[in-house]
Amino acid sequence: MMRVSNPIIRALLRSPVGGPMRRQFMVLRFFGRKTGRRYDIPVVAHRLDGELYALTDAPWRHNFRDGADVEVTLDGHVTRMRGQLLDDPEAVAPLYARAIDHFGVKRAQRMLGLKIHTPSPPATEALADAARRYHLGAIRLTVKPEPGS
Repeated sequence: MMRVSNPIIRALLRSPVGGPMRRQFMVLRFFGRKTGRRYDIPVVAHRLDGELYALTDAPWRHNFRDGADVEVTLDGHVTRMRGQLLDDPEAVAPLYARAIDHFGVKRAQRMLGLKIHTPSPPATEALADAARRYHLGAIRLTVKPEPGS
């Protein structure tokens, strides 16, 4: 399903037709650290405590382990950024907790790709355990300074 939907989502996010989706989703364009393969990955844009994150358990997240350059298309604008993988469960759990609080439990399940078995948001300790078990990660995206600035 992702092979069919991702190209459609990428096109929508890069065009004015994307409308409200362009504020909620972003496209990460980066190159594989081992293969050099180009990736264009649509993900939910998580704005948490004034910073921008992609929350994921997908294998491509490992490309950001030691930091990597990435072009982020968000709100119809392309910005050169630096992505850094956070994979410590104790650091990742509070980010997931804030995202769940923001979306609400029901919507968070769709937006984060998680199954939440409680009607209220799970405790941070439970999310840390889930991060360990399911290899949840976060990519912190920061604006990359322009050369010479």
